[in-house]
Amino acid sequence: MPPEWAEHERTFMSWPVRDSMVYPDDHETVCSGYAGVVKAIAEFEPVTVLVNEADADFARSQLNAPNIDLLVIPHSDAWLRDNGPTFLLGERGERAGVNWRFNAWGGKYAPWDLDDEVAPRILEHYGIRRFDAPIVMEGGSFHVDGEGTLLTTEECLLNDNRNPDMSREQIEEQLKQYLNVERIIWLKRGLDGDETDGHVDNVACFAAPGKIVIQVCDDPADENYEITQENLRILSEVTDAKGRKLEVVKIPQPPKTHFEDSRLTLSYLNFYFVNGGIVLPVFGGAAAETDREAERILIETFPGRRIRTVDGMAIIKEGGNVHCTTQQMPRAGG
Repeated sequence: MPPEWAEHERTFMSWPVRDSMVYPDDHETVCSGYAGVVKAIAEFEPVTVLVNEADADFARSQLNAPNIDLLVIPHSDAWLRDNGPTFLLGERGERAGVNWRFNAWGGKYAPWDLDDEVAPRILEHYGIRRFDAPIVMEGGSFHVDGEGTLLTTEECLLNDNRNPDMSREQIEEQLKQYLNVERIIWLKRGLDGDETDGHVDNVACFAAPGKIVIQVCDDPADENYEITQENLRILSEVTDAKGRKLEVVKIPQPPKTHFEDSRLTLSYLNFYFVNGGIVLPVFGGAAAETDREAERILIETFPGRRIRTVDGMAIIKEGGNVHCTTQQMPRAGG
């Protein structure tokens, strides 16, 4: 599996489906938020948006911009990072894709039969070789550095609602086999309030081989303080597949925010690498100061990339953000 910053041929996303939304009355607002993300990514590379046939005309009216095309594939949920294929590159640059089993984040949102078929349908449409992995896995639950190291969390991958009959060692073996990684770095937990059971793409990601960006909390009264301090300690003690100690870049978390009785999982780490840039969710209001700081840190960390901000509040009530909506297809031969 190449790292996310490797050259993309295109990005895949899925259009929101009103019937499966947590807050269906917000459908138009969420669709507007998705359209904003699609158009931002399309400034850098082609975007293919999966749509249900019934939504195709509306989606087309919202996505009337260059570099965007629609592909009719039935689906219920719009978090393509988690139910889409994980793309691989072979030694000669040929593409393949991993088809993980998908069970809607531990059976939280039934039915998920259409979503479990999304990855095979994408791979079939593009004529890409498919590897069917016998394990429940979501793309947002791991990151790779492209040099043999994978980053994940125990909270998600070892959760009984994913693969209850598999040990940690058996899960590691599947990841090594299907992604061709050699070393797995296990963080303990994801962010407080994350209904995905701690996806790592809200917590930390590789910036380059041997370098990790992590969101941190400096308030001891916040539940994320203990979580992020523990993850920082782990990263300070491990080495990657090449034996390197890790350089760690810290980004401060946005202020704690609730909607109704639930904490919103606001994360700058849910950004997405695009060709020549980064698409970064920002949150405004009380988060204006940390928004500016996150953008400054990413500009400093990735001097060759343009940081393109989008409204991170538009879709967060549904449980995710920019990275959760996307899946990259690496350029063949790259």
